[in-house]
Amino acid sequence: MPNATEAAETSYPLTLKNCGRDVTFTHAPKRTVSLGQSSTEILYRLGLADKVVGTAVWVGPVIKGYEEANDKVERLADNDPSFESVLGKKPDLVTAQFQWHVGPEGVVGKPEQFEELGIPVYVSPADCTGKDNAGGGDGVRHSVFTMEQIYQEIGELSQIFNVKDRGDALIAELKSREETARKKIVSTNGNVSAVFWFSSAEGDIDPYVAGKNGAPGYIMSALGIRNVIESQEEWPTVGWETIAKSNPTIIVAASMDRRRYPADDIAVKEKFLKQDPVTSLMPSVKDNRIVVMDAQAMNPTIRTIEGIEVLADQIGQLGLAK
Repeated sequence: MPNATEAAETSYPLTLKNCGRDVTFTHAPKRTVSLGQSSTEILYRLGLADKVVGTAVWVGPVIKGYEEANDKVERLADNDPSFESVLGKKPDLVTAQFQWHVGPEGVVGKPEQFEELGIPVYVSPADCTGKDNAGGGDGVRHSVFTMEQIYQEIGELSQIFNVKDRGDALIAELKSREETARKKIVSTNGNVSAVFWFSSAEGDIDPYVAGKNGAPGYIMSALGIRNVIESQEEWPTVGWETIAKSNPTIIVAASMDRRRYPADDIAVKEKFLKQDPVTSLMPSVKDNRIVVMDAQAMNPTIRTIEGIEVLADQIGQLGLAK
């Protein structure tokens, strides 16, 4: 009878179904270009930083404890890298957090373009399961995101790299942290609502806020909080007048290093909320019920667990739950 270590060994060639496509791996990758902060951080957490030769598409600081490892990995671009810059790293695997970057209409390239060159592509299941990305942008999520999609990504990447034991351990750790955070909030009595503000293209136009089916929806459901935004879009734009009428108990504002838009800056968000004629009159602003959360936690990532932890702590401090 094989021991546990032998049972966990990956047998190559390995073929996985990924975002509707069959992807085959002939060996454990040695040179990976990872497009998307979450995909990269998963590889780091699996102890595979030395297999990552390039990365791109970042919104904030690397997950704590991996600063030194991340400093050794070339940042091809903070946002969208070119197809040529990815190829220049001679990868034997390209991972992507979003189909926006590598997908049917990918701004970096299509999976077929890489695979014609013998480079398999793996895209996070969280960006294609129950989600329509046609037409570009952030897409429309027709089914509710759950952390199981992130656990699937961790499990499959650990299988691809032949480190399944590490994947199992990481999944167990994240599940334990989520359960602990959930237990902090026994009940919100159904009276707490929230809006998650990611950013705004300009200061005086409608903000990008979280639809009901994405990672913020999962965070809120974990803690018994109602999302005032009913849209199935991942990040719809909704007017502040509409948001004010819905009177959210809490405003959760994203903090990030990215500066694609002025409102990426948390200081700009906070100033706007307190000075705008509409938002300044909202009870959540007047009573300073503004929760700052790392933007990575607002996307379907391993950091979504941090989002549950942060919001659970803040709800407790604000005296909004038992």
